[in-house]
Amino acid sequence: MHLKISAASKAFGQLQALAAVDLSVESGQFVVLLGPSGSGKTTLLRCVAGLETLDSGEIWLGDQLVAAPARRLHLPPERRRIGMVFQEYALWPHLSAEGNVGLPLREARLPDWRERAQAALERVGLGANASRFPHQLSGGQQQRVALARALARAPELLLFDEPLSNLDAQLREELRLEIAEIVRAQRTTTLYITHDQQEAFFLADRVGVMRAGRLLQYASPEQVYRHPADLFVAQFTGAQGPLEVEARSGQLYKGSCALGPAAPQLCGMMQLVVHAEDIGLTCEGSPGVLPATALYSAFCGERYQCWLRLEGGEQLQAYSAQRLDPGCRVWLRLSPQGLLAFPREERT
Repeated sequence: MHLKISAASKAFGQLQALAAVDLSVESGQFVVLLGPSGSGKTTLLRCVAGLETLDSGEIWLGDQLVAAPARRLHLPPERRRIGMVFQEYALWPHLSAEGNVGLPLREARLPDWRERAQAALERVGLGANASRFPHQLSGGQQQRVALARALARAPELLLFDEPLSNLDAQLREELRLEIAEIVRAQRTTTLYITHDQQEAFFLADRVGVMRAGRLLQYASPEQVYRHPADLFVAQFTGAQGPLEVEARSGQLYKGSCALGPAAPQLCGMMQLVVHAEDIGLTCEGSPGVLPATALYSAFCGERYQCWLRLEGGEQLQAYSAQRLDPGCRVWLRLSPQGLLAFPREERT
């Protein structure tokens, strides 16, 4: 089912939670909204679900208009053909796993609700746990029950409200893979919100980055990562910095050090950000490298993550094949293809 949001706005008192947001999700797409707390992503999701009312704008689910304040239209959640997975599981403690999954089916008066509930539990790997109650299940199992409940009525749109944020790191990785596999197997249109960049890039066909109620960029994960719309998007999706640089004569300079080519339209003082994987370390100075001092190194598997301070005081992180002692002198070579420069006035 196609989801279309047009000029969606919502305020809570003086706080503008959404500011004329436009978003289109194609049928079968997995879209992730990424942003910090207060960016408006949860408000937008709740408006799609029907749990909040818009101040202005429209929301379409397929060919059905479900929210349009100008027409005094607000379809309640139960009439929107959606399934929703919450951050806090929202399971009834007095009902078994089967009872929780089957409750909306029973309320819909479906005679085969037990069979449907069992099938949904099987789909998330909990068929043998149908008779267990929430307090007898782990956090990951409870979230699987919540997912099974959302899937049980075969919704045309799935909404996820930061469903993995309460789980430990290993379980988050396991469940996000399961969510990706199950949802894509069913080809269900999905809108998922998170503040975790890795989670967003892992799951999404398209990523929307939000800030202060606005959708700053909406594109593929690769496009958002390598070609961010602005400095905020770049930093929120993992780029480091900013470094004060100057664009002149088609080059980016840090002091007298030429770092790489600048886009033709760039001129004057800029702010440069770069991803850790685009920073190479060397123990010898040469043209085009920046001197730095090692602050700290942390082992992270096959390599070390190193915190470094440039001569101007800026800090960057890079990866090294060996541990760097604090105070160690190194030089940084920034990959020209990885340089992301933005006008100085965009600093946040």
